Amino acid sequence: MRRLHCLLRREGWTVNHKRVEKLHREEGLQVRLERRRKLVSIARGPKAAVEKRHDCWAVDFVQDSLMGGRKFRVFAAIDVFSRECVGLEVAFDMKGTRVTDAMNKFIKRAGAKPRALTLDNGTEFRPHRFDEWAYQRKIQLDFIRPGKPVENAFIESFNGSLRDECLNANWFDDIDHARQVIEAWRVDYNQVRPHSSLGQLPPAAYRPPEAAAKRP
Repeated sequence: MRRLHCLLRREGWTVNHKRVEKLHREEGLQVRLERRRKLVSIARGPKAAVEKRHDCWAVDFVQDSLMGGRKFRVFAAIDVFSRECVGLEVAFDMKGTRVTDAMNKFIKRAGAKPRALTLDNGTEFRPHRFDEWAYQRKIQLDFIRPGKPVENAFIESFNGSLRDECLNANWFDDIDHARQVIEAWRVDYNQVRPHSSLGQLPPAAYRPPEAAAKRP
């Protein structure tokens, strides 16, 4: 509800949040979402500090299906500092070189490579080729402990938003349709959608206080 109110204020509406909530309730616009257990960070010992964009990206997979029932996967990568979604790769098969090809595409789009990647111990990240790819690019691989998704809380939270706001809200005719809809959502997520952790700004508009102070 706060996000909707923020978007309305951004468009020039002067309505207060109580009015928005009342209209939202009267029009029956509430969407019942699955309640998920809140993730709580757990100390894991020394870890590289995240002080600017591209210090660390977090990556993971989400699964969904087309209207015909065929399952597909979404490989997601976000910048931990800015919360920007640097890429979403949609495919039936994520084996072999698909993951490294996707990472190369994300890096090219971002114009920079991450200093570190936070990821789980999934089979997609175990092959020697992925380890070699990271080594050649001097990217640190920060694997979370098995069975501890809370250690990658930023991507887990992002995955929840992706599922609630995009995957569960759309029917996909085919894989190309899924790619178009999911990419459109990624652009909106980065450039329009308010983020409470960024002071109700989208990632594209976010500048940390110290960076804002240094701008001419």
